[in-house]
Amino acid sequence: MIRKMKKEDAEIFYKMAEQFYASDAVLHPIPKKHHVDTFNEMMRSNVYLEGYIFEYNNKPVGYAITSKMFSQEAGGIMLWIDEIYIMEEYRSIGLGTEFFNYLKTTLDASIVRLRLEVEKDNERAKKLYKKMGFSPLEYDQMMLDLKDMN
Repeated sequence: MIRKMKKEDAEIFYKMAEQFYASDAVLHPIPKKHHVDTFNEMMRSNVYLEGYIFEYNNKPVGYAITSKMFSQEAGGIMLWIDEIYIMEEYRSIGLGTEFFNYLKTTLDASIVRLRLEVEKDNERAKKLYKKMGFSPLEYDQMMLDLKDMN
C-alpha cells in the first residue's frame, strides 16, 4: 500500500532515509539535519515536497519523496521523484510499480512530466523505470552548492 507521509512517520522516515543514504543508490551520506529539515518541510506544506510511505502487511518498508517545479521545456509542472527507497527484503515484490501506478492515478492534471535520476550502475532500478515508461535524458547534470561557498 502507498500512502501520504504523516507526522507520526518521522522516526521511521529518519531510519529509512539513513539506510538509503548509506546504500550504493547514492553517492554519499548526508547529515541527519537534512532528513529532519526535509520531513519538516513535507509536514509544513505540499507546495515543494510530498512524502509517501510504502507499506507491506501494514508495516512501513519504504518511502518516496517528490518535488514540484515548473518546466518551460515540459510546458508545465514537472514532478521530480527525488528519492525512492524500499528495504532490501521487500524489493521486487511490486512496491515500486505500485508507487508509479499510485502517482499516475492521483496526480493533479497540471503535472505534465515525471522525472528522476538513477545511479549509472543501478540496473535493477533502471529496469523498473524503463518498464514504467521512463526514457534516458541526454543531459549531464551539474550543481553548485551555495551553502558551501564562503
